Amino acid sequence: MQTKTLNLRTHFQSLRIGVLCGGMSSERDVSLQTGAAIYEALRQRGYTTCMIDVTPNIAEQVRTEGIEVAFLALHGPYGEDGTMQGLLELMGIPYTGSGVLASALAMNKAATKKILRYHGLPTPEFQTLVNPASDAAKDMIIPLPFVVKPAEGGSTIGISIVYTEDDICAALEQAARHGGEVVIERYIAGRELTVGILDGEALPLIEIKPASGFYDYTAKYHSGGTTQYIVAPTLPDGVTARIQAIARAAFHALGCSGAARVDVMLSEENEPYILEVNTIPGMTGTSLLPKAAAHAGIDFGTLVERILWGARLHKTSYGACDNSAPWR
Repeated sequence: MQTKTLNLRTHFQSLRIGVLCGGMSSERDVSLQTGAAIYEALRQRGYTTCMIDVTPNIAEQVRTEGIEVAFLALHGPYGEDGTMQGLLELMGIPYTGSGVLASALAMNKAATKKILRYHGLPTPEFQTLVNPASDAAKDMIIPLPFVVKPAEGGSTIGISIVYTEDDICAALEQAARHGGEVVIERYIAGRELTVGILDGEALPLIEIKPASGFYDYTAKYHSGGTTQYIVAPTLPDGVTARIQAIARAAFHALGCSGAARVDVMLSEENEPYILEVNTIPGMTGTSLLPKAAAHAGIDFGTLVERILWGARLHKTSYGACDNSAPWR
């Protein structure tokens, strides 16, 4: 194991690594924080690396910088949804995380839930509205209370919990501003949990307790310490193992790779429900994947290295995309 680790480190230290972050989504600011943390960890461990703030001219940026491996630190559309992964596949540049299909499926909450249901994995009942309008309330089949969210997006942007009919139209309009389909999902009262997955193995659970009662964008990134994160929370016998098992199953059902995070609601009856799968988890000072990894004895620098060492191309149709490359 030590020899393999040394070989991986030596090989990747011989390559120029581009940390791709920022981008054009509503999660740009969080992505820049994630990218800066990853860049610094790689630099401190002796890797030749640079940060690239992604623009529509990203192909030329990557060529100009001479990037040989891409560390994806992008969140949201044009980075986490398979588009960047597809570009890198065409350019023959190995990249971290999941491939094109898994990234696209996980990014779309409706598609994710359809895959979960196909595999018999628990997720709240839902419906989708392709063109939500102010009169769409009459088409609701999910009873109140329910959650309204954009089908694509992250960081809880555009999400509302709707308790009364009077609030439905405003919630739909807010979600629709972020484009694409809108998902209406049965609200599950209970405990909010997240499970980090690293190379297919589940990390310790984290329970999230926002002071406001709703883990929205403000609670995630501007809570001023009022959001509590309980690593390895005490749960009834067998529940932790069950949640980790369904999180791993979701990871594999979507075809994910590298690191991911699976968000789960545990009902008041201790039944877990998968909400979504994040294929490029945040790596900021308040991010949950690093917290879970640290509890498992994996420090931040080691976590970044392990994600890096999983960088690869997922297509095998061309010689440039040969998965027998030396770092595999």
